Amino acid sequence: MTAQQYSGNDKAQELQVRSKLAQRLKDFTRFSPAIAALVFSVVPLMLPMPHARAAETTAVTDVADVAASRQIIQIGAGKPYSFALYSNRNLQQLPAHTARAVVFVHGVKRNADEYFLIGLHVLKMAQFTAADTLLIAPNFMVQADQGSSSAMPLWSGSTWMQGEASERGVDGVTSFQALDDIVHYLADRRQFPDLKEIVMIGHSAGAQLMQRYAVLNELDGPLQQAGVRVRYVISSPSSYVYFEASRPGGDGFAQPKSIMCPGYNNYRYGIENPPDYLKHQNLNGEQLFRRYAGRNITYMVGARDDNPNHRYLDKACGASIQGATRVERQLNFVRYERFLSAQWQIPVNHPEFQVKGAAHGADKLFHSEDTVRRIFPQQQ
Repeated sequence: MTAQQYSGNDKAQELQVRSKLAQRLKDFTRFSPAIAALVFSVVPLMLPMPHARAAETTAVTDVADVAASRQIIQIGAGKPYSFALYSNRNLQQLPAHTARAVVFVHGVKRNADEYFLIGLHVLKMAQFTAADTLLIAPNFMVQADQGSSSAMPLWSGSTWMQGEASERGVDGVTSFQALDDIVHYLADRRQFPDLKEIVMIGHSAGAQLMQRYAVLNELDGPLQQAGVRVRYVISSPSSYVYFEASRPGGDGFAQPKSIMCPGYNNYRYGIENPPDYLKHQNLNGEQLFRRYAGRNITYMVGARDDNPNHRYLDKACGASIQGATRVERQLNFVRYERFLSAQWQIPVNHPEFQVKGAAHGADKLFHSEDTVRRIFPQQQ
């Protein structure tokens, strides 16, 4: 598996990218005084930089290096394909010691560059260095996205967040398989011999993908046996996948009686009519929950993410019966886990928390010191 440093098609494209990132940095200063101190790095971002500098960069330590951080890696064991991501390391010049990898998946806008900026700040607050902690912000792309290529899997709209297959470019690659391939890339001891932990973070649409990936993937167990711990952070998804037909109702859970939502338990809200990625595993709901309960999962949501009319909130019937808002859906799902735990006698302990003062925006959620403490408790 190899990686190559990204360069724009021409100088005009490079300037456009730098200008865009500069404006986003200004926006972030509203939320964090720490980032405000970096505003003086904006001026270099607005100017052309020789491509040679990108090739020389071995570690991204501040936002001035973001334009050089977009890279293309080759992943996929049987039939390799290209995949775009942002990283705080030049993946052609890997460090001798990398103990931890953080994979941060973007939301519905596919703005991996913004999530990379947020991830950099999270690592800084956690006092991690690029030498020991690799940050990756993968970019699930559609054909119209800048930088897309026929050598990449390209999805249709937001189908990537459901685990569906790419339809253009390299077609037939599910977003679950892409995550599998990224994890395989990280777990390759030839590249990262000292890796001990992979932290998989998804926010909003990325959290919908990540929660389902945490339920469905088969890699967690083998990685644990190989000495690599996997942790999942599920931040503010619009919906969750349930393990059987019960849904929240009053103080408990029961199968909905209404005939107005006949497909509520189909995938992606339940496990009926599952995708091929799950189908071949031949696991029922109880078996899936047992595996999921044993995984290291943390749920988070903004305390003010309580708008039932939020523009990006899933309002389909299968999502709506999980709760009216993202806060309610998170609390209901954690209660649901306890319900199944008692019903099937399966221990589960997946902590959840709400970020005070935050609504749905990833910037404010992940600029919270409490968030960083809870994601990386071993540092405290």
